[in-house]
Amino acid sequence: MTTMTDADWFDHLAACRDGVEPERLLARATPTVRGILARRLDGAEISRDEGEILFGSDGDDLKAVVAAADRIRRERVGDTVSFVVTRNINFTNVCYMGCRFCGFAKRREEAGAELLSMDEIAHRAEVAKARGATEVCIQGGLHPDLSADHYLDILRAIRTRVPDMHVHAFSPFEIWYGAKKRRQAPADYLRELKAAGLGSIPGTAAEILDTEVRRQLTRNKLSAEAWVEIVRAAHGVGLRSTSTMMYGHVDGPRHWAAHLDLLRAIQKQTGGFTEFVPLGFVHNEAPLYMEREIPGVRAGATLVEHLKVHAIARLMLAGWIDNIQVSWVKLGPQAGQALLAAGANDFGGTLMDESISRSAGASFGEEITAAEMVRIIRDAGRQPERRSTLYVPLEHYADHDPVALPPLKARAYDPVQFLQRPARPAVSAGKESVHA
Repeated sequence: MTTMTDADWFDHLAACRDGVEPERLLARATPTVRGILARRLDGAEISRDEGEILFGSDGDDLKAVVAAADRIRRERVGDTVSFVVTRNINFTNVCYMGCRFCGFAKRREEAGAELLSMDEIAHRAEVAKARGATEVCIQGGLHPDLSADHYLDILRAIRTRVPDMHVHAFSPFEIWYGAKKRRQAPADYLRELKAAGLGSIPGTAAEILDTEVRRQLTRNKLSAEAWVEIVRAAHGVGLRSTSTMMYGHVDGPRHWAAHLDLLRAIQKQTGGFTEFVPLGFVHNEAPLYMEREIPGVRAGATLVEHLKVHAIARLMLAGWIDNIQVSWVKLGPQAGQALLAAGANDFGGTLMDESISRSAGASFGEEITAAEMVRIIRDAGRQPERRSTLYVPLEHYADHDPVALPPLKARAYDPVQFLQRPARPAVSAGKESVHA
């Protein structure tokens, strides 16, 4: 079996944009992989053990996996690729949790440490609204000086100034922290947050839902069990959430398959996840990678691993979590576009601001405007659509474009320059953060 380079995979994915019938590629796959995929295409569910086998695929086997994922994507969600107009507001970068993959956190006394005022948070939400945003995404470090009402005050400030804005806020780690500050059970605290205007929560801080891995990443400060408890509690009080997995550090196929299997099990019970977002580890300045205290830490995921995670997530989660997002912030818009041929159907948010990944050394993340999103999606042969946070279609761009706005801030790169087909970028990550 000939090993494929990243360039080969980019060429293969570009050739698959119009859809490839997987039967031809299944015929070239090994009997084990061919059998798993054939059963999946016939409607059977892929088990955790079978998922682990697929994560070991390469060459013709991986081509068959990608083709099967693309077939399932077309059957489940069609050729529409969605995105949301949103603004990230990272309200503080002060955090003392000491997660080993985080380059975002600062101490109170460090240069560059910040804690935004309520007025500034609300002002940024107003600016986002004026630029067409239907969502603000609020996350931050676990600042030791936050009052017990701080998260509630953020919600009230935004709702007072922009009452119709969907507030997508507070990771399970932040929910855990806020509930601890208020000495409440997570479900009771979540009910208060919802009453104050919380619309949904990001399912970040999941990293890998495995105790062995989490002890190396976070010293298990938020255990897998606690993450699951808080997410279940959110779904139980009527708050939907995203789901995520951060991969490419000290993890591997066994952990990835088990993580997807656990998310699927939660979804079968609660139905509360809106999407799954694979997040490649950004390694450049992460203490986990730079200090090398833990053997085997890797410099982020490879392109092949990105392919596997997106495609196998589609295969394992189909029918339960049908929206698979590509994180252009982690991958870059060109690699993100390529992965639309590997089972993904959502391009994430416009962001306007992004502090966590960029402070970690990621090359991308400042903003892709709605007009640029539409160009990227159309160039992939798909149909662009603006959606709400909860995946309600808002505007389909079949015969028109969004209003072309300049980026909110000057950017270091042109996110659509690759549409002129320059040389392919290297796919790598930068350092990851506590809530990325």
